[in-house]
Amino acid sequence: MPQSQPDAVDHVLPNGKWSFDGDVTDVFDNMLERSIPYYEIMRQACFEVACRYRQPKTEIVDLGCSRGEAMSKLIDRYGATNHFVGVEVSEPMLAAAKERFKGLMESGVVSIQNVDLRREYPAVRASVTLCVLTLQFTPIEYRQQIVQNIYDQTVSGGALILVEKVTGNTAPIDNWMVDIYYGLKRENGYTEEEIQRKRLSLEGVLVPLTAEWNVDLLRRTGFSEVDCFWRWMNFAAWVAVKK
Repeated sequence: MPQSQPDAVDHVLPNGKWSFDGDVTDVFDNMLERSIPYYEIMRQACFEVACRYRQPKTEIVDLGCSRGEAMSKLIDRYGATNHFVGVEVSEPMLAAAKERFKGLMESGVVSIQNVDLRREYPAVRASVTLCVLTLQFTPIEYRQQIVQNIYDQTVSGGALILVEKVTGNTAPIDNWMVDIYYGLKRENGYTEEEIQRKRLSLEGVLVPLTAEWNVDLLRRTGFSEVDCFWRWMNFAAWVAVKK
């Protein structure tokens, strides 16, 4: 399956509002590895949780699937017994995912869909839904309905895996968590210009909320079991189970 080239290093300097355009798509794997704290650990944790709640003959859904990296490992393990649905709205990301899974789409194992979650939701019977760093890019007023749609399309015993950037409960705590995060980006080779240009570009596009707000959102939509299974500073992951 084609992926980003190993030498495709992220030096994107966005102009204006952030967009998952062709430049971002080309370096996306490197961008995630250098921008998400302990990225591989988080990905592995999501995989292990997904395996715990996956049920045969159901869909495994990835909302904001981008190039399909999160789905690929689950497809390798469960491609014979599950159907996989990747949802994306970025045209370059859609093209990359469709190219990556072309053979599996032709055989009916994978479906890549252009779905705007603000307006519609795929018709699925999901035992696992991945929403990894996706909900934060949707306007706040749509998030309740999106999570409600996820809940409604989840089978009994199934789970939503939600990963979000979050804010601290107070401004001083949030400020030092952000400072530590930017320090990590510097350690990963980003220049000060790259950090600040991305930060300004993401303002108003990526809108994080507190961890408590996200937990309340999950509970309000009906998920009866909600727990945080991974966190580093201002990044957190939860599993929410439908009983």
